[in-house]
Amino acid sequence: MAAASAGAAVGAAAAAVAQAIKASGAIVRIYPQDFLAMLSKNIGGVVVQSRGGILSPKFQYITSYKGLIFYTESQTMLQLPNGIELITADKIWIPS
Repeated sequence: MAAASAGAAVGAAAAAVAQAIKASGAIVRIYPQDFLAMLSKNIGGVVVQSRGGILSPKFQYITSYKGLIFYTESQTMLQLPNGIELITADKIWIPS
């Protein structure tokens, strides 16, 4: 009986992840230099930044542009263009 409960829990978790992906839509991963170039066309936009990494620093950035969600990672903090609103978050979670 416990195995059936565990199987149901795994199935429910997988369904929740699938629903989260559907709800968020596609997330486009791009290189940091492409992210910065896109931001220069999106003055007044909002970027969410998070710092993570265990052995080496990792900065994560996510924003929306023309209805799509864009994400990038960098080992150094990106110098965002003037006019971009920056929101700092504890963590950015990207469904896989």
